[in-house]
Amino acid sequence: MRKLLFTITLTSIFLYSCNKPKETTTPEATPDIRTQAETLAKKFIITDGHIDLPYKLAEEGYMAKGTIPDLSGEIDGNFDYIKSKKGGLDVPFMSIYLPASLQKTSGASKVLADSLISMVEQIVDTYPAHFALAGSPAEAIQNFEKGLISLPMGMENGSGIEDNIENVKYFYDRGIRYVTLTHSKNNLICDSSYDPTRKWNGLSPFGREVVKEMNAQGIMVDIAHVSDSTFYQVMEMTDVPCIASHSSVRQFTPGFERNMSDDMIKLLAKKNGVIQINFGSTFLLQKSRQLYDTAKMALKEYKAQNPNASDSAITAFSNQWLIDNDFFADVKDAADHIDYVVKLVGVDYVGLGSDFDGVGNSLPNRLKTAADYPKLIEELLNRGYSEEDIEKICYKNVFRVWDAVLKAAGKS
Repeated sequence: MRKLLFTITLTSIFLYSCNKPKETTTPEATPDIRTQAETLAKKFIITDGHIDLPYKLAEEGYMAKGTIPDLSGEIDGNFDYIKSKKGGLDVPFMSIYLPASLQKTSGASKVLADSLISMVEQIVDTYPAHFALAGSPAEAIQNFEKGLISLPMGMENGSGIEDNIENVKYFYDRGIRYVTLTHSKNNLICDSSYDPTRKWNGLSPFGREVVKEMNAQGIMVDIAHVSDSTFYQVMEMTDVPCIASHSSVRQFTPGFERNMSDDMIKLLAKKNGVIQINFGSTFLLQKSRQLYDTAKMALKEYKAQNPNASDSAITAFSNQWLIDNDFFADVKDAADHIDYVVKLVGVDYVGLGSDFDGVGNSLPNRLKTAADYPKLIEELLNRGYSEEDIEKICYKNVFRVWDAVLKAAGKS
């Protein structure tokens, strides 16, 4: 099971199967614009703030086997080399995801983090003609010029730091370039947007030390998943820009604290940070969020009525239910979130954070895999975005933050 509380998982229902835009409506795409979009996807670097491949492979047993699948070809899921090359994805941040359940056992989060980092290193070592590590924008650009896909890493859940501030430097040295301060539960660093207990009312005293040390070491502070009070406290004290590596706009999902409010987006932009839009349907549409519980009940009833149903039959039922009930968002909805941020604060403060391989079968129509970035670019072109705008959204905005964080730490 992956990403409790906000993704749709195997145990619930989903099984894997500053220029403003000139217009807000989308005309019919033309072959010329489609070709332009595909060209730009190859011409510009595309970075994505959050790809859950490492934990997905661990769930599938590859860590236990000490092997990895053939990522030079196509595998089941949203990300691999073929899909990435087709879609123009060049710098996907590999998520080193640490489940909140591990926080109960001292040392467990750090052990898993080390294992997942080693898995990413194994991918690079096994396929050096396809992938390379990258610890800075400069290295990512060099890899791009060589035709390699960079695999920088971000730790999703600061629980891997445990209670030892020295682990911040340790993980920088291991290749971690952002840390999502928490995940689905409060941890030693701060409160989570998903945890109603609010143990710290924001950052803990130790969490404040962690943020300062992340600034000092050159690790980007990721405010995805944190409570609102945590966000505002981080903004008060951080010396460098921050990211929201895979969050969307709360205006479209009222009451969903995991997404960012207008005020938060404005403050993030004022501090020169970037919100990277999450592609999951439940992040993009209130309708999809409202259907979530109904979907779980439908599956529960189906299983009760069909106790001997095979996994394939359950999957088929689930998928058909989602289609029949119009659950899925569309690539246009992801573009709507980008539009909203651009109109609110400008084009310099938005990027891409798909959550591929982390949100199960909840991705929008026409935005299902890493091969589909050109469809999003096409949508933006149809709305009047310039090539300069699209280049910023694809990578320049995030690289600006990444460079600023490294420079402030004396590492760029």
